[in-house]
Amino acid sequence: MLTLHRFLPDNLVLDGVKICSIASGSNGNAYYVEYRDEAIVVDVGVSFRKFFQRMSSRGLDIRKIRAVLISHEHSDHVYGVKGLCHRYQVPAFMSRGTLKGLKIKYRPESGCIKLFETGDTLSVGNFKIHTFAKPHDVEDPCSFRVEVAGVNIGIMTDIGADCQELDTHLSQCHVAFLEANYDEKMLRDGSYPQELKHRIVSGRGHLSNIQSADIVRKLNPPKLHTILLSHISQENNKPELAMAAFEEFKSSRSIRVMSRHEASDLMLVTDSSCKSVPAQIEIPDRLDRPNLQLEFNFQ
Repeated sequence: MLTLHRFLPDNLVLDGVKICSIASGSNGNAYYVEYRDEAIVVDVGVSFRKFFQRMSSRGLDIRKIRAVLISHEHSDHVYGVKGLCHRYQVPAFMSRGTLKGLKIKYRPESGCIKLFETGDTLSVGNFKIHTFAKPHDVEDPCSFRVEVAGVNIGIMTDIGADCQELDTHLSQCHVAFLEANYDEKMLRDGSYPQELKHRIVSGRGHLSNIQSADIVRKLNPPKLHTILLSHISQENNKPELAMAAFEEFKSSRSIRVMSRHEASDLMLVTDSSCKSVPAQIEIPDRLDRPNLQLEFNFQ
């Protein structure tokens, strides 16, 4: 049997805060934050199988997860929560309103459910998790600011409009998964029913590219060095349109688009930077080669 060794650049320090978008979009959302031997995940809106596969594709150990935080009960945020909780006995933290609205088929066993009041600050291992209300079309939705090892990471999607809570917490973030859901012209001219279009722009739906950029422009968050554009609509947006809305910030901040089809790079975060962790290279101890049987025909 071959022994495999994993090699990374000598000058790369990996003992820090790491983040990854496991899924981001109306087909599923899950955002991962790790520090040393502990991790939390915000939402698991894809199947457990897909969640596990995408975690593995980035070399992430699912056994590190100490908690899953649920922003609200829509299926694209809770689809795989029950599977994760059942298989690994991970506690699921959610507001009382979210539990009330959560369909039975997505609900973890009662022993895994941990309730909080929106606005509470939660402690999970080394993580301090600030919960705060957001305008969305469910009873008691919330967003999160995760504080760990001197770094603040915002997970801020499914927000219908700017609000004081968002401003307060985004102003303290170094990195934010920030919603840029739709392009206004694409939504207006698109095939969605009028009722659904109205829901999206109602103030309790989603943030457009322009709305999201306007929030950053207004606040100019002093610590925010990386914006991870998230929950981008497949039907009503394009990554290049989302990026174009944030063009003015590219000289002062790192702007990236999170994919709905695959996990993002694993990123190492400090209070001043966010860098992709290079893929590990596996090199075996030795290369076994079969004996070659050579035949020569001389004519």
